[in-house]
Amino acid sequence: MVRLFGTDGVRGVVNSTLMPELAYQMGRAAGAYFCRAGGSRRFLIGRDTRISGGMIEAALAAGLCSSGVSVDLAGIIPTPGVAYLTRTKDYDAGVVISASHNPFPDNGIKFFDGQGYKLPDATEEEIENLLRHVDGPEIPRPTGAEIGEIRRVPELAQEYLAYVRSTVKADFTGMKIVTDSANGAASHFLPGLLRELGADVTALSCEPNGININDHCGSTHIEHLQEEVVRLGADCGIANDGDADRCLFVDEKGRVLDGDHIMVLNALRMKKEGRLADDMVVGTVMSNLGFGKALEKFGCHTVATQVGDRYVLEEMRKHGYSIGGEQSGHIIFSEFNTTGDGLITAVQTLSVLKAEGRPLSELGALMTDYPQILKNVEVYSKNGWEENELIAAAIEAGEEELGGEGRILVRASGTEPLIRVMGEGPSEEQLERIVDDIASVVDQELGVNHK
Repeated sequence: MVRLFGTDGVRGVVNSTLMPELAYQMGRAAGAYFCRAGGSRRFLIGRDTRISGGMIEAALAAGLCSSGVSVDLAGIIPTPGVAYLTRTKDYDAGVVISASHNPFPDNGIKFFDGQGYKLPDATEEEIENLLRHVDGPEIPRPTGAEIGEIRRVPELAQEYLAYVRSTVKADFTGMKIVTDSANGAASHFLPGLLRELGADVTALSCEPNGININDHCGSTHIEHLQEEVVRLGADCGIANDGDADRCLFVDEKGRVLDGDHIMVLNALRMKKEGRLADDMVVGTVMSNLGFGKALEKFGCHTVATQVGDRYVLEEMRKHGYSIGGEQSGHIIFSEFNTTGDGLITAVQTLSVLKAEGRPLSELGALMTDYPQILKNVEVYSKNGWEENELIAAAIEAGEEELGGEGRILVRASGTEPLIRVMGEGPSEEQLERIVDDIASVVDQELGVNHK
């Protein structure tokens, strides 16, 4: 069996590579795995706004019920809401049906364990092994009263929203904010929450219709938000992705603050308040060189994990660290939630802005970005690219040219057929040339046009 799980669950084009039949089988396998030692035999399912969400939800829930697990449906809810509710409501596991920032034809299935954490690789492998025997005796088929039942519990989403509200003590009266909810899961959550907290909110892309999620909006298409922040004279803009586990900011001048910047200003505030464990912030190998330099200047430390917020979280849990995340806006505040949470990141960052009483552009300037060039090469196969001698030679040549003043990072995407080539250093012109050279070799060796 080809490995189903990527870096963030199972994803694919619905009815092409992600079939409802697979969702049903995954429900049976997951039910058997998580309830193998008894437990409450209860699962929570939430989803984003994609047109295919209801179909995948129905198939997955049916598979769970057929293995004797009862299912509560929270409806449309941010991914971190499922993580929070799973651990606070005594569910055996939680499931989110979403493909995050991907276009609407895609969808995905990702699991949280009973403590609200994403699954490690070993657990995903065990579930995949059960899938091979989904019709065998390893997975029970109860009858009568032992079959699971399905309940719709939309009020759970409001419980999560109330919890997010409880994580901030200040209100945002006097702040003018523009939000972009990507026509996704945050649409009916963040704008209303900020208004309740006193802010003057202009809400963009918060009218989901099933097919407009991430459609030239949200954290991966932030240009319109930048324009509107400047046009309206707002204090800042906030962009989420489709399932609202990411958050990016735009300052009053229209400049984007990515996850690195957001972590810096939050970590420094946490340090002032004595809430930053070991003065440590967890980033990834993709974090900008300026990220570590900015934090070091203020007496903080950093550590880098491989790309993926679950790897960031593993490092945080291992050492009890308080904050970590990715450039993309997956920020984890371990004090508040067990996964990246776009709503909590938004209100915590706004709290910093309110407390500091300075424009966001000034706070963003605490970190100086090193030029960073990223190019994606579409490939016919990611397998074995590390062993390709020509690609290795091109990377080595680039690293030699940069010397100790920069770095090259080449990696395979965990969710798409892409090899990502990133270069970072003091000269953008130099980086552009180096990254182009490496990308050209990757394309020549593995590109779809050279198959």
